[in-house]
Amino acid sequence: METALVLVVAFAVILLGAELFTNGIEWVGHKLDLAEGAVGSVLAAVGTALPETMIPLVAILLGSAVAADEVALGAILGAPFMLATLAMFVTGLAVIAYRDRRATGTTLAIDAGIVGKDVRFFGVAYAIAIGAAFAPLELWFVRPAVAVLLVALYALYVRAHFAAETAAGEADDLAPLRFHRLDRGGRRADPVVPRLRIVGLQVLAALACIVGGAVVFVDAVTSLSLGLGIGAAVLALVIAPVATELPEKFNSVLWVRQGKDTLAMGNITGAMVFQACLPTVVALLFAPEQWVIGPGSYLVFLSAGIAFAATAAVFLPMTRRARLTARGLLVGGIFYAAYLIAVLVAVGAVG
Repeated sequence: METALVLVVAFAVILLGAELFTNGIEWVGHKLDLAEGAVGSVLAAVGTALPETMIPLVAILLGSAVAADEVALGAILGAPFMLATLAMFVTGLAVIAYRDRRATGTTLAIDAGIVGKDVRFFGVAYAIAIGAAFAPLELWFVRPAVAVLLVALYALYVRAHFAAETAAGEADDLAPLRFHRLDRGGRRADPVVPRLRIVGLQVLAALACIVGGAVVFVDAVTSLSLGLGIGAAVLALVIAPVATELPEKFNSVLWVRQGKDTLAMGNITGAMVFQACLPTVVALLFAPEQWVIGPGSYLVFLSAGIAFAATAAVFLPMTRRARLTARGLLVGGIFYAAYLIAVLVAVGAVG
């Protein structure tokens, strides 16, 4: 009962952080005159990707060999998989739930160029990262070289978004900054537009809620799974990534409700690019012996294949029809369910 209460509280803290973050990061984009793609696909995506990025870092650098194997590898590979499947499904459900208050109904009003750019970068980066897992360990230089290439690729991706010419929305289009009411001096100077310092303070507070809530959530899920007799493999591959991906899902739901579909999708696809590039570098450099496709790792690396398949199933129709619908996003749920069944069957067979 106590663990369940902790889960509920952590869940509420993550929700609060997500709401503060989406509100604050839009004001960051406005204050810095950034393009919408830079706000959603870079700033929002990186910020909300922090919880799941911390888990493999802690597991590999501070944990035991077993923790590095099950927790870190599961978190690194589980994040893109969850984003490409469950996050798409949840976003599709949100579009359907709010269809009556949305001008475009169940069709997402997205900038196909921004989302398409994210998907292409993800496909290339993740293919390179997974390809390195096929290289024998004797070729020790392959994994560090791939790590450098992935960092360079992400830098190129960020540069492409920040070089975009389309500026973020006007102040009249933004919801009032939540922390603006706390800044008496700023409100006297301008009752509508907050100062950059208070915007930054709200974003930092939101990130603290998101990261702290996610860490507590994962710990509580771990305790609950042990109490229920659920194996560590299921936890690492399925449960923990779901918990750490909550921020992306909540932020996208909030933006879908507001009709800001490019921000909603960019938050997810941008996080996919981030997860394909940077957390994989941690494994490539600090745990190269774990980044190998072979006996004992087939199941966890299968998630990468399903992430590719789900991404193609969701976004190839968008490329052909120049539109993205809620029904198209729901396809991600099918791939998630298929992998979940595979994991349960495999764990049951091992047990």
